[in-house]
Amino acid sequence: MIVLCLVQFMLVLDDTVVNVALPSIRDELGFSASGLPWVVNAYFLAFGGLLLLCGRMADLLGRRRVFLVGVALFGVASLACGLAREPWQLVIGRFVQGAGSAMAGPAAMSMITLLYPGPGERARALGIWGGIAALGGTSGLVLSGALTDLVSWRWIFLINLPVVAVALASLPRLVPESRAPGRRRLDVPGAVLITGAAVSLVYGLLRSGETGWSDPLVIGAVVLSAVLAVGFLVAESRAAAPLVPGSFLASRTRAVANGATLLFSMAMYAMSFLLMIQVQTALGYSPLLAGIAYLPYGAGILAGMWLSSRVSLRIGTRWALLLAFLVNIAGLLLLSGVAAGDSYAAHVLPGMLILSVGNGLSLPVMAVAAVDGTTEEDAGLGSALFTSVQQIGGAVGVAALAVMGYSGGLTAGALCVALGAVLVVVLLPSRAGGPRQTAGSGADRPASPGCRTSMTGSFRRSPKRSPTIK
Repeated sequence: MIVLCLVQFMLVLDDTVVNVALPSIRDELGFSASGLPWVVNAYFLAFGGLLLLCGRMADLLGRRRVFLVGVALFGVASLACGLAREPWQLVIGRFVQGAGSAMAGPAAMSMITLLYPGPGERARALGIWGGIAALGGTSGLVLSGALTDLVSWRWIFLINLPVVAVALASLPRLVPESRAPGRRRLDVPGAVLITGAAVSLVYGLLRSGETGWSDPLVIGAVVLSAVLAVGFLVAESRAAAPLVPGSFLASRTRAVANGATLLFSMAMYAMSFLLMIQVQTALGYSPLLAGIAYLPYGAGILAGMWLSSRVSLRIGTRWALLLAFLVNIAGLLLLSGVAAGDSYAAHVLPGMLILSVGNGLSLPVMAVAAVDGTTEEDAGLGSALFTSVQQIGGAVGVAALAVMGYSGGLTAGALCVALGAVLVVVLLPSRAGGPRQTAGSGADRPASPGCRTSMTGSFRRSPKRSPTIK
């Protein structure tokens, strides 16, 4: 669990670690104004576009195997980024980093899902997982500012290498291999269509933030994404072993959780983008000071994470998510009033702390609901879909909400979270993900006797035997 969370911290950290360092990267490598955003966008494009494909690969080819290949790929790409001498080298390195993240992230989350199959222990484990992930995003800003100011921007990539080495050396001895039962083929047509649809959509959304929605390339990318998505649905309806089985999509709990996650991610990615700009422009903070200003956000996430599993197990997923979303709305509305001349302690910090506690409450509960009822057959798919929805939601949020300006963007983000709360209250089953589920419900059912034996057995002193998940 520690190793998997450490890797997830590294993967999410690389979502944000380049933001503060972009001016230094531009000056040293000679990026153009239009080329610089692709240092960020290349990572999101590969990560968001390849998640579903890599998640299903993990289910069918082996979660530990796909995880280790992804971590190794991420490490090689990090080294290439740190040594880059030309703009194109850094952009390609970031794209390969995103591909490695798409392989490692869902595989790691699915292994945690199977390590802790019971609803209570799964809620606690994914609570830690979600909190660590959120801390990675926050820490990226602080770490980037410190390394860029004190050493060099290249070290924001090179510091990944020790984490990669630890994961590659230790995980094969800690977790046995697991994969979906039976001999099933990867649905290649479905994989090509859904990956193409995701890549096209993410590309269109990211480009819209640069050029606006009237850009022919943006319109073409979004239309192509829709056409490929329709083609995917048609192909899946005819496939003998579909990439996304119809039964997986039929779960109302998972569908509502992913819908709420999309709206939540839109608001939070836009908030992070806008607040970082606001504190540097309106309040006059340096990059390092702006990063340090985010430190209380991490403390609030830890507090919310500590409360999350306790609250959700006591009152159930539906009401825990409603409570968490209301806290997030209050934090967003408070932060939306920050203006030039305001003080950090009186105007920024209160809203930041409230919002961070709401984040810590929300993320683990949404993660538990998004993998509700998954087993060793589809845990990787559930994890990949959840992460993909987060990435696409973030791209939509930055593209659609950031153009509204600081106050307008945060207010629109609060409306998105409010819509997510309505979705949860109206459509989420009342006992989804909670400990009081009816007999035979997916979330209350262990992944399988074999799964419990082999995945948890690696942490006990017991006679050596072959893992039962194969």
